Amino acid sequence: MATTTTEGVAAGRLAPEDYARNFADLTPPLTRHEAFVEAERCYFCYDAPCVQACPTSIDVPLFIRQIAKANDLGAAETILSANILGGMCARVCPTEELCEEACVREAEGKPVRIGSLQRHATDVMMKTGRQPFIRAPETGKRVAVVGAGPAGLSCAHRLAMLGHAVTLFDARPKLGGLNEYGIAAYKTPGDFAQSEVDFILSIGGIEVKPGMRLGEDFDLATLRQDYDAVFLGLGLGGFNALPGMRDQAHVIDAVGFIAALRQAKDKSTIPIGRRVVVIGGGMTAIDAAVQSRRLGAVAVTLAYRRGAEHMKASRWEQDLALTNGVSIRHWMTPQGFETQDGRVSGVRFEHRGPNGAGPSESVTVAADLVLCAIGQTFLEAPIGPGTLEVASGRLKVDAERRTTLANVWAGGDCVAGGDDLTVSAVEDGKQAALAIDHMLRVSPPVAGAA
Repeated sequence: MATTTTEGVAAGRLAPEDYARNFADLTPPLTRHEAFVEAERCYFCYDAPCVQACPTSIDVPLFIRQIAKANDLGAAETILSANILGGMCARVCPTEELCEEACVREAEGKPVRIGSLQRHATDVMMKTGRQPFIRAPETGKRVAVVGAGPAGLSCAHRLAMLGHAVTLFDARPKLGGLNEYGIAAYKTPGDFAQSEVDFILSIGGIEVKPGMRLGEDFDLATLRQDYDAVFLGLGLGGFNALPGMRDQAHVIDAVGFIAALRQAKDKSTIPIGRRVVVIGGGMTAIDAAVQSRRLGAVAVTLAYRRGAEHMKASRWEQDLALTNGVSIRHWMTPQGFETQDGRVSGVRFEHRGPNGAGPSESVTVAADLVLCAIGQTFLEAPIGPGTLEVASGRLKVDAERRTTLANVWAGGDCVAGGDDLTVSAVEDGKQAALAIDHMLRVSPPVAGAA
């Protein structure tokens, strides 16, 4: 999708103190006393449903008990041994739909604040600057990890911990993937994503090569020859486009908008329209809509083609948008754009009645900036079309995250069947690393074997 410029859209609508307030931490951390009180609410269930609900199988009752016993560092180690990106996941995971929804105290209407407790423990650990894990003896094996997002970082750390030498490639200048470029700025302020990357790399044994793009600076065939195994954590590099949007001024992809905002040291430099329309129903759409309001947009409309219950964004995220003044309109299918003086002035929708079953009508929503968040797509070109088997537009992998090529694994958003969650990408990377380690120790491959 072409990302047209926002030239002519105003920036700096707010006072400097408003930007600081609007992009401060959305959920401030617990104090030590608050963490103790919350930890004491846990029933420490046997065969705890919260553990079963966690994609990385963190031992939740154990780490909460450790917090209750004032052993925050021990709690952090429990968390990080299962999920090395536990700090980020504590901030961005939809805990209200995972561990906290499974909490037995949910029936009382107030589950234990597992995410906040996880953040408390991991923050304590990271502030020490200590790496709680040590590397196993060197194995002499070399693994290439392509993509330094959650899946790639998780895989690289676990492989390094197991004693393998890892080379971590990423196309962008900063590591972190969507953690660095694709999450709302108010969810991870203070450069947390890079602090977590530094923490992960501190284990040693990981050589970093940023600004190296697969398919341009190196290729998969060479990696398979030069390394004993390869892990692909490529994410989704493409974007779905609406018909006619490519040449529309002030119609841009929401991921690019969020990335620009994340990287801006001065939020007042980001152009924003007075009337913004966001098209989509996922987390990216919510993040784009809420941040548009916090940048000073007067009216923000989030339009989704189906009902609230079908939105990929959690109920909590939808409520966050509403409380920030975003108007969410359902059963709105985009039909085209209105323009004035060569710039977008509105979006035409087909609006269907209650539950999408009623008569349809044509509705135009005024806009001077449109953010498109209708999904991302996997780009096969960097790998080479036909090199790896693809299912449903993404890489096909087995239960161990092995692709259809020997000595090549993949995980995260680029693989078929995933749920596009950070925590699930972390688990993919971890499981792939364990499978790679087993393969290297039990049946070392012939480099480049088909």
